[in-house]
Amino acid sequence: MNVVKGRLQDVVAKLKLDAFPYSRFALALLIGVGGGSLFVAAKLPLPWMLGAMVACTLASLMKLKVAAPPMIRPPMLMVIGVMMGASFTPRLFGQVQQWWPATLGLLAFLLLSGITAVWYFRRFGGFDRTTAFFAGMPGGLVEMIERGEEQGGDGHTIALVHSVRILLIVMSLPFAIQWMTGASLSRTGGAVSMFETPMWAELLLLCCGLVGILLGHVLRLPAKYLLGPMLASAAVHLTGWTDLKPSSEIVNFAQLILGVVIGCRFLGTPAATVIRIIKLSIGSTALLLGWTVAFAVLVSRLVELEPVTVLLAYSPGGLAEMSLIALALHAEVAFVTAHHIIRVLLVMLLAAPIFNALGQFDLSGPKTDARKLNPLSNRKT
Repeated sequence: MNVVKGRLQDVVAKLKLDAFPYSRFALALLIGVGGGSLFVAAKLPLPWMLGAMVACTLASLMKLKVAAPPMIRPPMLMVIGVMMGASFTPRLFGQVQQWWPATLGLLAFLLLSGITAVWYFRRFGGFDRTTAFFAGMPGGLVEMIERGEEQGGDGHTIALVHSVRILLIVMSLPFAIQWMTGASLSRTGGAVSMFETPMWAELLLLCCGLVGILLGHVLRLPAKYLLGPMLASAAVHLTGWTDLKPSSEIVNFAQLILGVVIGCRFLGTPAATVIRIIKLSIGSTALLLGWTVAFAVLVSRLVELEPVTVLLAYSPGGLAEMSLIALALHAEVAFVTAHHIIRVLLVMLLAAPIFNALGQFDLSGPKTDARKLNPLSNRKT
């Protein structure tokens, strides 16, 4: 009995479960649920992630006793990775091959918009080189936080910049399109509940996540908890073994936890710094949308699609939200979905190698100490 008790104590000590801030995490989770519920009621984008993130960010700025240890994040990243991989279907793969001009245009768009945004953050924000690079990449919120932190960037700044970008684009673009086209946009989704899917399907997706994490460890993939499960899930869906995606309850819970974790990162961050980064994010988002409109007009002539369809496909906002808008407009939903997947995949795979290849090359502005302009860059991530 004493031997078993001793081993359990060793496990607890190794996992640091005895030091886990249960009460502070419970408060953060409660606040996150409240924020997510408000975003759901207001029909805002990515409600459970962004709602929880905004609520916990405010709680952190108000110095409430909240906490979200990093150890709870990897399982949630696994769920998001499996969800992303589930978008790779045999039908989608065949359609992508027919749209190669738009795909090449997407590469040019990512290059130009990325260079512009990085220059913007260096010139007007004074961010350090690593933070400016990953904050300026037109990729997903979670992916760039993971990749940026791995390279030594400031995850706090990267998280806030990408969060504001997604929020601004997804909240403004639908209304702009509705105003331009006169169409009535529906935001209802077709998510499947876990009570409507067979148990074997949920177990298969869980296996994809676990195998993906193992694959990430073996191959030493960057952002292994996200990229590994995504590749494993993509392989299963491309072979046609299943066409199911993680249930809405599981995905919403994963987004809630990730939002809580990101929001609690800002504990101790001066409110003035957060406001300043929000202002910078507005400018960078305007630059990204400018490139999006320009490429939409040009590429639409090459692929014989409506400019609004290409606009949705290139827009660096949420995949699900942009796809719903395309569905409401009776546009090419597969085209929009495919190019969002390609955009996220390219940024995830190429961001770190390009950053390393650039070496000391820098799109810098005035010779000013970036740490003085960006207090967050002095914090350890």
